[in-house]
Amino acid sequence: MSLRCLIAEDDRISRTFLFEFLSDYGHCDATSDGMEALDAILDAIKKKEPYDLLCLDIMMPKVDGLRVLKVLRKVEAQQKIPPEKRLRVIIMTAIADMEYVDEAFRLGCDAYASKPIDTDQVLETMKSLGLLE
Repeated sequence: MSLRCLIAEDDRISRTFLFEFLSDYGHCDATSDGMEALDAILDAIKKKEPYDLLCLDIMMPKVDGLRVLKVLRKVEAQQKIPPEKRLRVIIMTAIADMEYVDEAFRLGCDAYASKPIDTDQVLETMKSLGLLE
């Protein structure tokens, strides 16, 4: 199974690291701010080629990760996308403030990974979300 992954990360080094890591599991696209991420997500839904996984940084320019997540879940609800088909979201952040993480879960993220990214943790999370066997 080849995954379609979107990485929304403003830090170039983190973005490149995740891109190279996730490219082993499927097609990856990367964006450097929340507005680009929303554009990519909406375009993929419109083309009926939705992403399977979104690795979403909380703190990004233009539109932060929490806003991206809120808009994403609203669009999925409007499109009547069933829960098992919706985009799986792993929030990734270096922020120690758990209020942001709690808010992300309230808005519908599926998992959380702290930075620096632990690839073993991300793989286990992808397996638990049913994205990998």
